Amino acid sequence: MRLTFLGAAGEVTGSCYLIETETVRFLVDCGMFQGGREADKKNRTAFTFDPKDIDFVLLTHAHIDHSGLLPRLSAWGFRGPVYCTAATADLLQVMLKDSAYIQEKETEWRNKSRHRSRSTQDLAPLYTVTQAEMLLRQLHRVDYDQDVKPHRTVRCRFRDAGHILGSAIIELWVNTGSDDKKIVFSGDLGQPGHPVVRDPCFIERADILLIESTYGNRLHRNLQETVEELVHVITETLVYQRGNVIIPAFTVGRTQDLLFLLIDLYRQGRLPSMDIYVDSPMARAATEITLKHIAVLDPESSDALRWMNDTAQKPRIHFVQDIEESKQLNHRNGIIIISASGMCDAGRIKQHLKYNLNRPECSIVITGFQAQGTLGRRLVDGARQVRIYGEEIRVRAAIHTIGGLSAHADQADLIHWLKHFHAMPENIFVVHGEPNNAAAFVTAIEQQLRWRATVPARLSTYSC
Repeated sequence: MRLTFLGAAGEVTGSCYLIETETVRFLVDCGMFQGGREADKKNRTAFTFDPKDIDFVLLTHAHIDHSGLLPRLSAWGFRGPVYCTAATADLLQVMLKDSAYIQEKETEWRNKSRHRSRSTQDLAPLYTVTQAEMLLRQLHRVDYDQDVKPHRTVRCRFRDAGHILGSAIIELWVNTGSDDKKIVFSGDLGQPGHPVVRDPCFIERADILLIESTYGNRLHRNLQETVEELVHVITETLVYQRGNVIIPAFTVGRTQDLLFLLIDLYRQGRLPSMDIYVDSPMARAATEITLKHIAVLDPESSDALRWMNDTAQKPRIHFVQDIEESKQLNHRNGIIIISASGMCDAGRIKQHLKYNLNRPECSIVITGFQAQGTLGRRLVDGARQVRIYGEEIRVRAAIHTIGGLSAHADQADLIHWLKHFHAMPENIFVVHGEPNNAAAFVTAIEQQLRWRATVPARLSTYSC
């Protein structure tokens, strides 16, 4: 058996792993690279194999850095099934078409810029909406905790990862001809006690383990301190400064987390009356999908839903669909805008940042990880001027990084999850983390568990 690390090795995005034996060839995840000038090049050259030869794909969850190249895989000849949870399949119906739309629009804008600079060669989008729709026909829904046989030599089981709706840890048994090897892919592990989703499941054994390390070098602020800071920022900005609170957020996962948290804080009397504008073409659909899967929500979120249904005094939540309505928000004061993308590199959030970053009465609230090279990372790192749509914008708004709301486990959570293994896996690969984060997590594993772990290089292959 050969395991090749095609992405999320020494970096956070582009999650994709190729497993090959004499009888089967398949992928776990097929994600898009995000952030930095090299991301587009990596996405266009990501397939070091012939997609026609891939038998099937196992998908941990719907976030674009794990699923975003699936339509390109299909467009290049992949015709097999993509196995994922039912909630993930529902989310992909919205997310992949939205991703394709963004690809088309961003490419259109870039081509116009190239024409202005007298460059004659047009770029093509990574994939189109039509190609995304074709891939969606290949989705195969599976239930949590049920055995699935995608091939006569492969058995797998999807376990709740507690990261976003439908997210999964994948337990995988592969017959190599001489014996069975158990591989566990952690996917993105959630933070215990996080809003909306349940806590991650524990796994007891693996021969080979791939574990994420997004926050492998740090601890989150505790939730109480995080909530206190969020309450202070919102109250100060809306009530006393009459400015806007702009929150970049992934449309799936983070947006729903924030909505449930804001509703609960208002219910407790800790936040003022407020207008919340959720400005993302797919946010309403993603929220409706979340409500559809209420059976997998945590008890606190279920209680908040019941309260919203039973009371007239509640936050005013507006879902913005039309682009003209979105533009009108640029003339409003004293509102909260939650908009995608979460790393500020695409979508409507760029427009809201363009019109609010230079206003000292406004606040930008960063609640999630910002990959190197992204606009969000530059803001977190203290940039005083940024370029948005070709225009230089001064950063005069307050930038608040509130890490305790992360949907990712921190170092302590990851170590706690590992402690539930009955024995050290034969091989532990630390993936899905920037180099310093991954290296720090390897050190933590070695010091706290006395286990061996390594950070694989991109395109490296492990054989067993």
